[in-house]
Amino acid sequence: MLRKLLLLLGLTATLGAAAQTPATAPVKPPVKMVDADPALWVVKDKDTTIYLFGTIHVLKPGLSWFDEAVKAAFDKSDTLVLEMVQPDTATMQKYVMAKAFDPTGKPLPDRLSPKTRPVYLKALAEYGLPAPLFDHARPWFVATNLSIVPLLKLGYDPAQGPETVLTKAAAASHKPVEGLETAEQQIGFLANLPEPIQMKFLEGTIKDLPKTGKTIGQMVDAWSHGNPAKLGALLNEGMDTPELAKTLLYDRNARWATWIKARMAKPGTVFVAVGAGHLAGPKSVIALLKARGLTAKRIAY
Repeated sequence: MLRKLLLLLGLTATLGAAAQTPATAPVKPPVKMVDADPALWVVKDKDTTIYLFGTIHVLKPGLSWFDEAVKAAFDKSDTLVLEMVQPDTATMQKYVMAKAFDPTGKPLPDRLSPKTRPVYLKALAEYGLPAPLFDHARPWFVATNLSIVPLLKLGYDPAQGPETVLTKAAAASHKPVEGLETAEQQIGFLANLPEPIQMKFLEGTIKDLPKTGKTIGQMVDAWSHGNPAKLGALLNEGMDTPELAKTLLYDRNARWATWIKARMAKPGTVFVAVGAGHLAGPKSVIALLKARGLTAKRIAY
């Protein structure tokens, strides 16, 4: 479940930043920079160039990825395109709170299985999340918090994520920033899931909590070494709920491939940065572009 959220939905980084408290905020000691060379592709014709860069929405300090081919491609680009343009914190919280709670429903702990309930309550206590606050939260919202807060404790930080870094660089160089989706749409992907699917999502998240550190470590390693095949394999291991995969990954990949195809009709150079899971595997944006007659060529470092 962690794989789905981290690689697919930039919303998790947003929620994580909003949920972060002094008790969960990571300590940031001085770190030695380590070179990272994540995968980068280009689609081009005579007057249009679109770079495709896969991100991991939260990273630890110390990875030097915004250099070499990635920086050169960004500098050449006229526009930055992200999954969504980040709204201010107050606006995002308003969107989330409108969908996150159901005061009329049965308390969430009472809806969990007898086996899962004590594990859930223990996890909330361990991560400093007050259990009563989530009694009437919808399962998607609790699953999202339980996905991101452990990462914050491990030292991962949305501020270190490529989306934040690229957005700041775009502002500094006066590049416009566009979103493939809106914040409300991204929240809707989770909030509009049928309740049984949300419960499966939450239960899977609780089950996977002990593997959080290992899972994110493997994904960041594959990303840093520019290994989309391994990243795709890791992602596919977590695709145990077809409805989630369709909503969070495959349908969005298809829409984005269609957007890129249409954007190729307009001259210019665009830097597109989306979750790395969208650019890996047989149903990735890369594969769907090929089906639409476009070739995404991997750029060598």
